[in-house]
Amino acid sequence: MVATARREGGVMSELLGIVGAMLSLGTPLVIAATGETVSERAGVLNIGLEGAMLAAAYSGFYTSWQTGNPYLGLLAGCLVGVLVLGATAPLVLHLGADQVVVGTGVNLLCLGVTGTLFVMTFGRAGQLVQVPTVASFGGDMSVNAVMLVAVVLVFVSWRLLFRTDWGRAIRAAGEMPDAARAAGWSVYRLRLQGILISGVTCGLAGAYLSVAQTNSFAENMTAGRGFVVIAAVTFGRWTPFGAAGAALLIAFAYGLQFLIKAYSLPLPYQLFDALPYLIALGVLVGSGRGKAGPAALAIPYKEQR
Repeated sequence: MVATARREGGVMSELLGIVGAMLSLGTPLVIAATGETVSERAGVLNIGLEGAMLAAAYSGFYTSWQTGNPYLGLLAGCLVGVLVLGATAPLVLHLGADQVVVGTGVNLLCLGVTGTLFVMTFGRAGQLVQVPTVASFGGDMSVNAVMLVAVVLVFVSWRLLFRTDWGRAIRAAGEMPDAARAAGWSVYRLRLQGILISGVTCGLAGAYLSVAQTNSFAENMTAGRGFVVIAAVTFGRWTPFGAAGAALLIAFAYGLQFLIKAYSLPLPYQLFDALPYLIALGVLVGSGRGKAGPAALAIPYKEQR
């Protein structure tokens, strides 16, 4: 009976570990997905999400290191996320530049800039520099305030999108921009608002990675999470709850890979590292069936004055 109890306790501990890892690893994905859902509903696809999250991760890390206050680090991440994605607005809104090309440029730029700044500040790449982290509670589950913010964001973004006039205007800008304009709304302004909202959320998500999750910074530490967020939004059918659910599913795969590694199975570890991305790829393939995205997503719009 003692052995059985120990086994049951071990299984329960592993399950709690997976759930805790899913919540921790899923928090930045859920946060970024809520803002990206709003942006894509308005018609703007932020491929530069990956770069903006990385820039925010470095900014949050650096601010927390300088001030000793992780919450200022999170705030700095939000501001940098807004600045990075906001800088793309004139290109994609007024000049009609290809959103994929602009986003790819942002990703490459942020990857180079953050790596260079880290080396200039700390001497060499790969050096472990730890910063203060946010307080957590809940024992083995290790819940923190940012996780609660993620839950609130999902509910708030859903209500704004589907229960307010502003939300209807946002959705019209992504579906029928001419109709939104005819109703008296500025499509440019609505899409700019979507970009900035996505900037805030992806900035918070990026800063969470460095300040709350790892309390350190590493080159390219986002590791494709920006693209994972876009996949989650697509699989979630451009709704906050759907995107959050897809993000948690992928986060479950992140947590599962650590558990599988612990069993030392005779398989290449790279296979387990690829597990979340394989699931994200499957999510994208599966989302190809069913409801299509906003009709005007990633399509430039010339507003008549």
